[in-house]
Amino acid sequence: MERLREHLLETGYTIDGVRDRLGDVAATALAREELVPALRATADGDPLGTLIRLWWLGASVEASALHRSVLESGLVTVSGSQARATVHLQPWETGGYVVSDRKVRPGDPALRPDHVVGAGGASANLAQLVTRRPVGRALDLGTGCGVQVLSLAGRAGHITATDVNPRAIELARLSWRLSGLTGVDARTGSLFEPVAGERFDLIVSNPPFVISPGGRLTYRETGGDGDGFCRELVRNTPGHLNPGGQAHFLASWLHVEGEDWRDRVGGWLGETGCDAWVVQRDVQDPAEYVELWLKDAAEQGTPGYTEHYDRWLAWFEERKVEGVGFGWITMRNSGALDPVVRLEGLTHQVTLPVGGYVDDVLDAIGAAHRVRDLGSALLRTADGLLDERVGLPGAEDPMRIVLRQTSGLRRSREVGTVEAALAGVCDGELALGPLLNVIAELVGDGEIPDADAIRPLIAEGYFLL
Repeated sequence: MERLREHLLETGYTIDGVRDRLGDVAATALAREELVPALRATADGDPLGTLIRLWWLGASVEASALHRSVLESGLVTVSGSQARATVHLQPWETGGYVVSDRKVRPGDPALRPDHVVGAGGASANLAQLVTRRPVGRALDLGTGCGVQVLSLAGRAGHITATDVNPRAIELARLSWRLSGLTGVDARTGSLFEPVAGERFDLIVSNPPFVISPGGRLTYRETGGDGDGFCRELVRNTPGHLNPGGQAHFLASWLHVEGEDWRDRVGGWLGETGCDAWVVQRDVQDPAEYVELWLKDAAEQGTPGYTEHYDRWLAWFEERKVEGVGFGWITMRNSGALDPVVRLEGLTHQVTLPVGGYVDDVLDAIGAAHRVRDLGSALLRTADGLLDERVGLPGAEDPMRIVLRQTSGLRRSREVGTVEAALAGVCDGELALGPLLNVIAELVGDGEIPDADAIRPLIAEGYFLL
């Protein structure tokens, strides 16, 4: 692995090297899993193009064109003059390499039950969410191909990685060796069984969150009771967090007829004793959801496609499922007697990485909930806040006033004249109560606004304590 890594780096098989070699059109098409532009762009037979065809595109290449370290890696097979990779090997955004099973594409044989999926959009999504603060002990629960460990390296003193699939641990170890990482404690087992009795400063997980009537594919589904696996993950996490420790998960949840998804997911978190922040990033109707995951397993066009599709929809219908939500769950063991849980939908683009400011988000949620005498608090307006006003031409007063964040989570909220005036003068020098008194005299009807009405604006980061 060391000799192979040296060859990959010397040849330029890095994330930037691949993008530059392919060009914008082929790289963008490859992100959509369209291979033809990339195959055309790498047809010259140069060393980097050959590695891209072998490792990333899964194509056969001339064995004579491969370096000795590739042929002796044990990760390719040679038949006659042609060599073919037995794994998918890709450079990763944060550095290093990820080894997984070859990508499945239309026409390929059915996935093996212990298939190890490579790093993709979900992996990048989680890596962007995780806090950037240094920690002592970190746990990657359900490590898969080991990609989250690459992101945690350098920020955690000790990393433990677990997976229920022994094959995942095998390939993850290859990923770490090829990336030059040592000392990762890898264990096999489900959920928190391999770390019973242990606590961590940081827990991350890209769990098998696909909600389906079966559990055939270990990497994405458990066959449990709907979204029950994600629920159990949340409920078991507090017992493995050190004081002040945080957990970041990707998760899915059901939208059931007659039930608000916030009540459902909030119920998972209500008795954990942790502060929590849940963000729903996407919602799909049942048919859209089934199509997505049948395509993920390359089942479109197969003889069993229609039957599987129908069975999955019937399973949703029996449970009165109207949609499936997907998003982030972040938990913090704050040690507070009054833990706070915030659930919201954010489907627009946000500033990445969220992990760069996720601690501030949790701090704001907790502060807005816990500060007792808000009238005596010193607030300042968040940087980069815009005041947008909509009204009829020539009108004295606007019809709508919107406060809009230009960075971070980029939230927007319609406010009244008092809140808008507060945003214009709030600089941390004068307590909130006296400020509201002055504003009420100038722009209000003389009635002093309730300071507690500002709490939601603090929780959402418009004002900072």
